[in-house]
Formats: sequence, C-alpha cells, structure tokens
Amino acid sequence: MTAEIRQKPPGRLPLVLAHTAAALLAAGSLGVTLWHGLCEPGVALAFGLLVAVGELSRWSGSGEREPAPLGAAGALSYALLGQNAGQPIHHGVPQVVTVVLAASLAGCVPHVARGRGSTADHLTRRLLTVGFAAVCFQPLYDHGRLHGRGGPAYALLVVALLVLTTLCDAVLAAALARSRTRWPFGPLLRDELRARLGIGSAVCATGAVMSPAVAVVGLWALPVFSLPLLLTQLAYRRYAAVRTTYRQTIASLARATEIAGYTPAGHARRVAALSRAVGRELGLTEPELTVLEYAALMHDIGQLSLVDPVPAGATAALPAEEQRRIALLGGAVVRQTGVDAEVAVVVERQADPYREQPVSARIIRTVNAYEEMAREEGGPGGPLTALERLRLACARDYQPEVVESLARVLQRDSLTLPVVG
Repeated sequence: MTAEIRQKPPGRLPLVLAHTAAALLAAGSLGVTLWHGLCEPGVALAFGLLVAVGELSRWSGSGEREPAPLGAAGALSYALLGQNAGQPIHHGVPQVVTVVLAASLAGCVPHVARGRGSTADHLTRRLLTVGFAAVCFQPLYDHGRLHGRGGPAYALLVVALLVLTTLCDAVLAAALARSRTRWPFGPLLRDELRARLGIGSAVCATGAVMSPAVAVVGLWALPVFSLPLLLTQLAYRRYAAVRTTYRQTIASLARATEIAGYTPAGHARRVAALSRAVGRELGLTEPELTVLEYAALMHDIGQLSLVDPVPAGATAALPAEEQRRIALLGGAVVRQTGVDAEVAVVVERQADPYREQPVSARIIRTVNAYEEMAREEGGPGGPLTALERLRLACARDYQPEVVESLARVLQRDSLTLPVVG
C-alpha cells in the first residue's frame, strides 16, 4: 500500500499580497536609489557585504526559523543606522531596502542554484521587515528628532524597534506558512514566537548593539559584533545536524517491523506524517509534535515480541489486553534505545482507554486505526468508510475531537490511502 496525497490549492491571498508588497517596495526603492545615487557608498558596501556573507552562510536545517541570522542582524542594523563614527548619514529608507535587496540576492545565488529553501518567501520577509524598521527609524532621524540623543533612551528606542520588527516578522512568517500549508494560524504564530526566543534573541541583541557601535567607533564594529553571532549560527547548525541524525536513527529503528514482515512497508511513516498533521490541527507545540512524530514512527515496535505476525500488522483488531501487552513491550524497547522517555510513555499508553491517555497517544491510536481500516476496506471508498467506522466507535475507543481533527486534515488535504495491487 502506498500513500497518495492530492492537496487542494491553499488560500493564496496573504501569500500574493506579501510578495506583491515586497516587489513594489523593491522596485520603488531601486528606482529612487538609482535616481538619487548612493549616499555614503562605503557604509552601504560594508553593510551589503555583511548581509551577503550572512546569506551565503544561510542554512535551512530542520526546525530553524531564521536561516540567516547574521544577514538579518546586518540588515536591521543598517535600517537603524544614523551615524558613522560620530558623523551623521542620511541614506534613507529606499537605499536601505535597495542595499539589502542587492546583498540578499547576491548571497542567495548559491542556494537558488542548489534548490535549497524557499528563497521567495525568505526575501519577502527580509525586505518587508527591514523596510518596516527603516520606515520607523529613518524619518525620525532625518527630521532631527534623534540628533544629539544617545545613552539609555536611544538604546531603548533601538531595542523597542527591533522587538517590534521581530514580532511583525513572526506574524508575517506564520501568515505565509498558513497560506502554503493551510495549517491553523494560531499554533503557527505561537511556534514562530517561541522560536524568536532562541536565535531571534541573538539577532535582536546583535542588531541592538551593532548600529550604536558603528555610530561611535565606525565600521570596525561590524566584524567585532558579527563574529559571536556567526559562531552561534555554526553551533546551531551542528546541533540541528545532530537532531537530524537522531531522527534518521529513529526512522531506521521503526523500519525493523517492516523488514521483519510484521507491518506493511511505509506504515510507520504514513502514521507519523498523518499524526503530525492531526497534532498540528489540534494546536500541539513544536516540541510536542516532535515527541508525537517519534512515538508514531515507533508505535509498532512492540510487535517484534510476537511469535506469529498479526495479519497486515493490524493490531487495532486485536483484543484490548493483547494490544496493551504489545504497547508495553514496545515502550520497554524504546526505553532501551535511549530515546526520550516521553516517547516511550506515548508508545506504552497508545492502547489504554482514550480517556486515560495523553493527547499524543490518542492521536496515534486514532490515526493507526484509520490507516489499518482504510487498507482493510480498500478501493476508492476505503478512507471514507474507515472514517465513518472511527466516528461510530468514538464513544468507546477514540476521542471525538481527535477523529474530527483527522477528518478536517483529510478533507483539507484530500488525502487518500488506496490499496495498490
């Protein structure tokens, strides 16, 4: 059996509006800059190189919300720059956007050539957030309201603008993700805001000190304050690489039941993918989704204790006591592998009465039963029949909210599981 996914076109209006706004901003800024010429070209070149280097070091690893923190910090610092070594500069909003655009495009060329990441969304967010910061700061400076001001008040203003810009970027990122995936906006925004507490805090801190430092000591401040953030980014890349390896190890362990002939090929991956979608629909956080995915990948590993395999690995049809025995054995195996104890708990409790289960175990129980029933029914109507069977068993075996969330996911993504002969 293979999974066939046909996705309905998501609501694209926010995506189109964001891309259109970014394109208009870029075109207008480029035109104004070409007409008036560059102000302080040396400063523009220095910040442009910083942004380009940040984009070149960009990496779209698993779970990384800000793939180019050095580029983001450099772009925001340039947007909030009013002086260079004590001398006022008046580059203005159009030049800020133009320099960031040119540098980002130059740094993105290798990533576009290799087909890595969503460059269009990345550039859209970069231009709109930098434009927002520049529009908030540059007019105040150009009108003289910030001239001669320094100390805590000026630093507080820069920090406040950076925090506000970061919040706007989180909302924009969640809206773009919502347009592409049609996942609920609330959980997406919450995950974006939570992610800003990590590398996003480092970007804000670097941006907050970089522009005042350049204003005092000049462009020499750029490499001094960029190095710690670059090292932080490299450390995060190593951490994300370890997490990727960890997930691959779990996926390999999950395939043991398929290799041994206890479960159909791809069953664990299908259950994990659909469970994660249902969990996101129910508003689980990113750490909870990770535990859910790992537990779903390993939910059948207890079947290795069986002398004779269950036909097609369909444990949902077994007596309740047998299901619990297999689940407990599976949890014991997971604990021996060194996987997070939370994963083992979910695996152990997937066969308990649903009112006593954690929500992750309820999701896996429901999705596993759906996949088995759809395979058993077969034909184009199999998924619909399986969903109706789940609804009829809600009062006894499955939580109604989880079943309805599963139905919404299936309806939204038009996901079917046909039997391949």
